[in-house]
Amino acid sequence: MNNASTPPEHRSGIVALVGRPNVGKSTLLNRFVGEKLAIVSPKPQTTRNRILGILNEPNLQIAFLDTPGVHKAKGPLHQFMVETAMSAIDEVDAVLFVIEPALKSDNTVEVGEVATWIVERVRSAKKPVILAINKIDLIDKPLILPVIDAYRKALPEAEIFPVCARTGEGLPELISGLGALLPPGPPLFPEDMLTDQAERTIVAELIREQVLRHCRDEVPYSTAVAIDHFDESEREPNMPVEPGKLAGLVRIAATIFVERDSQKAIVIGKGAKMLKLIGASARHEIERLLGTHVYLSLLVKVEKHWSERPESLRRFGYKGQ
Repeated sequence: MNNASTPPEHRSGIVALVGRPNVGKSTLLNRFVGEKLAIVSPKPQTTRNRILGILNEPNLQIAFLDTPGVHKAKGPLHQFMVETAMSAIDEVDAVLFVIEPALKSDNTVEVGEVATWIVERVRSAKKPVILAINKIDLIDKPLILPVIDAYRKALPEAEIFPVCARTGEGLPELISGLGALLPPGPPLFPEDMLTDQAERTIVAELIREQVLRHCRDEVPYSTAVAIDHFDESEREPNMPVEPGKLAGLVRIAATIFVERDSQKAIVIGKGAKMLKLIGASARHEIERLLGTHVYLSLLVKVEKHWSERPESLRRFGYKGQ
């Protein structure tokens, strides 16, 4: 048989995105799949749970598993986040270790304690690994070289790809490199599937994203969102919709939980202005996700020390997964 006429072998597998907080893992996931599956904000530790996003290309399917940022955890919620990230390494076919090009004042690079933890865990799991240096648009190109040198010494077995999740620079090469690490085989998921997350779960995260964005540093990370009501009876799912237009209506009621009365006052704001802003911004994102008009009702409640109580962590989806 003529090798030139033989179709390329199909490859598929699961790749864990791991790294420190705020290095751009969620932005990478969203860019890979072409949809907003993971929320992003300027604040570290925005991602709290695993998020599956599926990339389909000719002869290649990569199921990316976005994970919380690895950090020195204090408290049950943050310990859960780190355990979620580290345990994912044992369950995948390959690891995409994401860093950002952080240099010291003398333009040297130090591989820190957290990065060393990740390197050691990847090695102990004996997983193939690729290193992605994200956010290369924020640094002069010659300054990427010390970063490459430092991590090549720390993780010599990893191929290194400088990329920019925001612009897409370097991502085709990165995808090809990841595909080469995966085993031959048919797709693991249906080719029209983007994620295994329920819409209600994504909606709750989109609301939490707007709390983080609009409240900035006034409200800490101990904010959770619960969906109380999700009425799709007026959604009209089979109606063809023109791009950029919405059809039908979904009615959603959600509760934003905080840990102190002072935080509740901040989230609501004077004259409920902050809550209205959060609601309007979240509704826009949810409508884009669902392709329908959305009626969104928000409440704010105090549940003291919820991030330290196992029963509350389970109720908000942060335990037993």
